[in-house]
Amino acid sequence: MKKHITAIKKVIIFTILTAALTLGILGGCSKKEAPKAEEPYDIAVFIPGVVAGSPIYEMLVAGAEQAAAEYEQAGIKVVEGGFNQAEWEEKMTGLAASGDYDLILTSNPAMPFVCREVAESFPEQKFLNLDAYLADHPQIHTVLYNQVEQAYMVGYLGGLITTGDLPGANPELKVGLIAAQQYPALDKMMRPGFERGLHDVDAAIEVDFRVIGNWYDAGKAADLAHSMFDAGVDVILTIAGGANQGVINAAQERGKYVLYFDANGYAIAPGTILGCAVLRQDRLTYERVKMAVEGGLEFGVAQVVHAREGYVDFVDDDPLYTEHVPEEIRVRMDAALNALRKGELTLEVPSF
Repeated sequence: MKKHITAIKKVIIFTILTAALTLGILGGCSKKEAPKAEEPYDIAVFIPGVVAGSPIYEMLVAGAEQAAAEYEQAGIKVVEGGFNQAEWEEKMTGLAASGDYDLILTSNPAMPFVCREVAESFPEQKFLNLDAYLADHPQIHTVLYNQVEQAYMVGYLGGLITTGDLPGANPELKVGLIAAQQYPALDKMMRPGFERGLHDVDAAIEVDFRVIGNWYDAGKAADLAHSMFDAGVDVILTIAGGANQGVINAAQERGKYVLYFDANGYAIAPGTILGCAVLRQDRLTYERVKMAVEGGLEFGVAQVVHAREGYVDFVDDDPLYTEHVPEEIRVRMDAALNALRKGELTLEVPSF
């Protein structure tokens, strides 16, 4: 009888222990569901050109790498497309055809149209294009910077320089703009914004506009700059990628001034580069790549970002700016910059 009772007790104890383990209450601990395995997420960063010497592409790569570093499952591959634009679509097609990438990231106003062509053959491929705008394509997410505001900033400074009494300034109210090529963002945003900034200082200022024809010929850029200085220009905005150095060299030789676009370039030529209007491409890339990896990036969307959000800005906190730009100019610049940063001055982006 006792053996029978003992056997029953053992069965009861075993049943209780089994139930406790099943319900996760043994020892007062609650059972947690095991985390799901994270899926790999691979990103191709397509550079329409080369990374070195191009601030906008250097920031694109840096932002993508910073974001990917936060996720063990995220991988980055950087592909340089080179300067032959006719090859970009073929190289982009190769990336999509490989099927290796969850996202193709790129940056250039022309790239959404390249991606749109590639997307027709690869309907599952997703694209993130920064510094670009294309609405309502279900595979493409684009973000355009308000470069009317960006160009206005350096335009306003250029107006203050050419009307001021800096050693390299002359009485002629002439300011230069050297561009690598003509393209919609330049013609519709940068050039009008630059001229608006100049004319808000003095409506009589003239703009000498020249085009290099590519993004790398520093020699031709230098020749154009010298010709403009000969014609009475005392400060030039250069938007020319790797060819910028030719403009800078010419300005250094002649004791003239340069306005820089997209990145902080003061240290390249202190006292020659007097103003830098920047795009926070590294920040925007970081944020949007994180959204993509986490599944929160909405495709078919096209957005515009502005100075009031901090994505378009002017570098006025660099000691080289303070050292080489007179206080009376900086005070007037502060007023213009604050108006843009606070949204008190709004410059609209035209339709594309």
